[in-house]
Amino acid sequence: MTRTYTLKRRAEQQAQTRLRIVEAAVDLHGTQGPALTTLSQIAERAGVQRHTLYAHFPDERSLFLACSELSLVRDPLPDPAPWGAIAERGARLRTGLAALYGWYARNAMLAACVLRDAEFHALTREVAALRLGPPMAACEAVLGEGLAPPQAAMLRLAMSFFTWRTLVQEAGLGDAAAATMARAVEQAG
Repeated sequence: MTRTYTLKRRAEQQAQTRLRIVEAAVDLHGTQGPALTTLSQIAERAGVQRHTLYAHFPDERSLFLACSELSLVRDPLPDPAPWGAIAERGARLRTGLAALYGWYARNAMLAACVLRDAEFHALTREVAALRLGPPMAACEAVLGEGLAPPQAAMLRLAMSFFTWRTLVQEAGLGDAAAATMARAVEQAG
């Protein structure tokens, strides 16, 4: 019995160490960006040696995947399925964009760093496309149903994190940003 207990306790300690490493990486990715974060910084922040970090994550890709998974488990992107039941296009757009903008607001620092680094850092671009691509495509499919090409182009602009940041953080539109962009999408036709 002692052996089973020891193995279970060791597994729990390993899981806690792994989580500390991932949380340290998420914190650093959200303050300085994935491209500027070194494995030594992550190990130091997590309170582990580099060899311990490598024991849990043999390469940066596996660590990046764990970071993005933890972030999206804690605060997933909005589920667009309920929006499809909203018959009136303007209401559907306002609802969807408000939900997406709410997610951006809650994750502004991390999203800004990750999306900035994805422009020039191949691994960040790969993991961002893997984690954010499908849910964003699902949102675009529901919100873009029946839109003319100019409206679809405007929807893409409306869904952009950078558009949200400009409207909310720089122009101070706050909660009015989603309704403003919903109107812009509809009027683009």
